[in-house]
Amino acid sequence: MNNNTFQYVVEQFADLRILRYAVSDFEELTLDQKKLVFYLSQAAIEGRDILFDQNYKHNLAIRRTLEAIYEHYTEDRSNDQFKELEIYLKRVWFSNGIHHHYSTAKIEPGFTQEFFKKTLASLDEELLPLQSGETKEDLIMRLTPVIFDPNIDAQQVNQAEGEDLITTSANNYYEGVTQQEAEEYYNSLKNADDKAPVSHGLNTRLEKDNGQISEKIWKIGGLYSEAIEKIVNWLEKASMVAENEQQRKVISLLIAFYKTGDLSTFDAYNIEWLQDQESRIDFINGFIETYGDPLGLKASWESVVNFKNLEATHRTEIISKNAQWFEDNSPTNPLHKKKKVKGVSAKVINVAMLGGDCYPHTPIGINLPNADWLRKEYGSKSVTIENITYAYNQAAKGTGFLKEFCYSQEEIDRHNKYGFLAGNLHTDLHECLGHGSGQLLEGITGNELKAYGAVIEETRADLFALYYMADPKLIEIDLLPDNEAFKAEYDNYIRNGLLTQITRIKLGDKIEQAHMRNRQLISSWAMEKGKPSNVIERKTKDGKTFFTINDYQALRDIFAELLAEIQRVKSEGDFETAKKLVENYGVKIEYDLHKEVLERYQKLNLAPYSGFLNPGYNVTTDDHGNIIDVVPDYSEGYAEQMMRYSKDHSWLPTYP
Repeated sequence: MNNNTFQYVVEQFADLRILRYAVSDFEELTLDQKKLVFYLSQAAIEGRDILFDQNYKHNLAIRRTLEAIYEHYTEDRSNDQFKELEIYLKRVWFSNGIHHHYSTAKIEPGFTQEFFKKTLASLDEELLPLQSGETKEDLIMRLTPVIFDPNIDAQQVNQAEGEDLITTSANNYYEGVTQQEAEEYYNSLKNADDKAPVSHGLNTRLEKDNGQISEKIWKIGGLYSEAIEKIVNWLEKASMVAENEQQRKVISLLIAFYKTGDLSTFDAYNIEWLQDQESRIDFINGFIETYGDPLGLKASWESVVNFKNLEATHRTEIISKNAQWFEDNSPTNPLHKKKKVKGVSAKVINVAMLGGDCYPHTPIGINLPNADWLRKEYGSKSVTIENITYAYNQAAKGTGFLKEFCYSQEEIDRHNKYGFLAGNLHTDLHECLGHGSGQLLEGITGNELKAYGAVIEETRADLFALYYMADPKLIEIDLLPDNEAFKAEYDNYIRNGLLTQITRIKLGDKIEQAHMRNRQLISSWAMEKGKPSNVIERKTKDGKTFFTINDYQALRDIFAELLAEIQRVKSEGDFETAKKLVENYGVKIEYDLHKEVLERYQKLNLAPYSGFLNPGYNVTTDDHGNIIDVVPDYSEGYAEQMMRYSKDHSWLPTYP
């Protein structure tokens, strides 16, 4: 594969752009390593239906209905109504449901109810996801209001202050319970004296039936069993070609967790996963991140299969070796620092397969496990996904974005010279050290910040990275070439936090997503704090608004001040301050500025969100059926891949 001819951009529609990533250095792997990647990659695909159902109870019915129309529509496929339905389906695939993957607001269809009903009525019943005893007319009556009425289940994850975050959220983690009932239920399970508490609620749906509250566990023999059985089947194959006994032990514990649903087994799996430092191949597979639950308890299903980028990992190894120095020299209160940093490991990876909540839209860095007590006692693993950041970088060339939103040519030149390196280093510091830094005070569990917990955690990690980006230590240990490089990341962060990230938000809406709230919180707070000395200046040129940094060292001092406060909030579980910071700085958007930025961005004909197609893997076998080679294949299109996954890797009933 030639990276100079590799086609990174696949297609663009609505507010989305579909990209490809190259599985660089795959050919360097041994045959057993290639087989391991293949088996783990199959496991990563099998849980796709789980996420669709977690996101919204009608998602599988809607997806399967739309796919039936898409495949079997016999009239003119170039007509506007069908084209709009096709775009809507592509958006549903991208968001793993009918709510936008970032704003979590319901996606508005561009086709009419009449077209939907007429087209659906023309299809044979055996093509449709009908329930027992149901007719096409019943399906039409059930799905039409869900798709077209903007007031029905309008927000997948509602974070609005003062509202019942459970009953007003459309996700499928709770059924028939209120926020108060859910909080009381899980508070009753807590033991303040437990130094190693399991993550109650992580792998269940909480339901109330006949006045009784109970949990349905996601496991083999429980909820989502049909998909989990397929995942386990591939994990068992992967275990047979594990690189070493430690990796085999990790896989075996994950299988045991899927079979039992026992959260203490999940913790044991995480502990052993942290101990596996020798394997080149690594993976995430399971119920991991809790952003989709407004209470931050229940985890969406995801998977990432990857292998170590040996050359680039040198960068993160340097960071890991100096982890104690970074912790000791943090500008936070000594009471909130770890006395001894344990088990901080980091690497740069090439991703080989994305699944669940990491597909098609994917993180560029990951730090796990999430439980604070595990981090404190056993450390964490951090990765920066370099073939994803490289694909983003390649796809952005020549778009005109920097010219439109950078105030000066100096800023553009600095980005072109340092931006890729500085951006990756920010991710390294955010994931490796930021998420692993600090400690909770005695008696604090980590759940006190409730709906604001995710924003505060991301804010803390970003501030840790921003503060150290400008430290001379990074030049001393050869992570940055000079004292100009960090400025590219400061430029980018403030530009994004105050200006360009709002291209992702509909005019007049507030910011809902945790990472976006975090970036605006930091940038807006820094703008306000630096106002007396004009640290960040709002400028106008040719009728356009820009934000420029006048004093980079003063901005670093501001980051230090906010980092200390954010760490205090987290360490002490200070809910009221967390709420004030997020609501005052991270949620609201200035209307006129928002309108201006959207108009400027629209003229560039760009999509604010990007996601990735997975490679296929062509497997060659000998006469006895033994695998003798595995080769990545990048020929598949977006709709082609999505339809294949829905046909070949869809195991759940329409309403699990």
